[in-house]
Amino acid sequence: MADFPHSARGSDAAERNSLGGKATESEKLRAGRLYGLGVVLLLSMLLLTLTGESYGTPWFLALMAMASLSYLVAMYEISRTLTCPRFPFLICLVIAWMLRLTQLFAPAGEHDDVYRYIWDGRVQRFGYNPYVTIPSDLSLSHLHTPATRRMNNPDIASPYPPAAQIFFRAVTTIDESVFAFRLAIFFCDALVVFLLLAWLASSGSNKWLVLTYAWHPLVVFESARNGHVDFLGIVFMVVSFLAIAKGRTTIASVSLALAVAVKFLPIVLIPLFWRRVPFRALALAVGVFVALYVPFVSEGHIPTGGIGTFVERFRFNSLVYAVLEQLVSPRILATVALLAGLLAASCFRIRLPVHSPEAWAYPMAAALIFAPVIYPWYLLWLVPFLTVAATIPLMIWTISILSTYVVWDLARSGSAWTVPWLVSFLEFGMMATAAVWLVVKRNDKKEIKY
Repeated sequence: MADFPHSARGSDAAERNSLGGKATESEKLRAGRLYGLGVVLLLSMLLLTLTGESYGTPWFLALMAMASLSYLVAMYEISRTLTCPRFPFLICLVIAWMLRLTQLFAPAGEHDDVYRYIWDGRVQRFGYNPYVTIPSDLSLSHLHTPATRRMNNPDIASPYPPAAQIFFRAVTTIDESVFAFRLAIFFCDALVVFLLLAWLASSGSNKWLVLTYAWHPLVVFESARNGHVDFLGIVFMVVSFLAIAKGRTTIASVSLALAVAVKFLPIVLIPLFWRRVPFRALALAVGVFVALYVPFVSEGHIPTGGIGTFVERFRFNSLVYAVLEQLVSPRILATVALLAGLLAASCFRIRLPVHSPEAWAYPMAAALIFAPVIYPWYLLWLVPFLTVAATIPLMIWTISILSTYVVWDLARSGSAWTVPWLVSFLEFGMMATAAVWLVVKRNDKKEIKY
């Protein structure tokens, strides 16, 4: 099984391109097709903003479907080892930034997570602990603003880890607004793109693979529009990936600790570091993680905030969890999700080099499959690693999960906050089909170029 195609080092085309030579007619046509797909993708996201469609409406889903189809076809074009001069590549990067600009100024959702970010940062500035304070507490009503009154689940304390909390405070110190968070996440997203370009260049890979991230509809929608803090964690995780690939174990370890301190998901990647980094690097990483919690210590212990309540109460898009929950308690199942990710990472630790993208993507995917909640933006953590053929099923999943936004529209009409079975069948069925196809191709020993 082959990876996404690498740059054709030594080939006439590659040599010509590195020297800024002219593209052949075939290369021009393929670049033109990529431009066209980028324009369709851009138009889809622009209409999503101009029409003001709420999450999950038929028009919303239709525009997301059009964007997703354009994206997948574009990835197919890239898989054919696109080689052409530098200018077309720069045009495609410009399209990536234009995609984000279409969402940066869109109206905020009714109950987006960003309102909780504003609250957490705001209460810290007033000397309160976000892991202890409950937003719905009437004694704290004087701390609210019109924005924070729109937050979801105000009856629980914050579930976000300490690095996220420090980020919330930093942004709200500058400006307590949705746009401030969108702009901060916009820069985090841009940094991920540059980091991926650096990795592709240093590894001799096809630089066009950066578009697997930069053009992804889920990335565009959840970064510039929804400003999810996950992008801050993804920056740290990609830094860790690049660092350990270059043997910079201390940077890699500390960066992974910082990623976990934004969202707990990448903790399952720890086995990849086993016996690959010195003990002092691991000890430093643990020390940094613990130190981040120190400002939030309350009554002599580190509070967990609303994370326990989240595990006990919240359910969304969790097929496996829904079945197993009939047998064991939610907290045990949360442990199962963690163990599934750790086991997957341990297996990849044995089979693949640490710089293999699939070794980083699949452990997190395994943990998510067993998680009680799988919101679309949780899959953002997988997208930077969708650069090899082995991750095709995950790429399909990051697209098919967009269909679950229909729940937002159904909930507005009074329906239960559950994913319809047909949508679940579509989401997981498409991923399973891609996985079966990949296995069949591997067994046939046919080269997969994607």
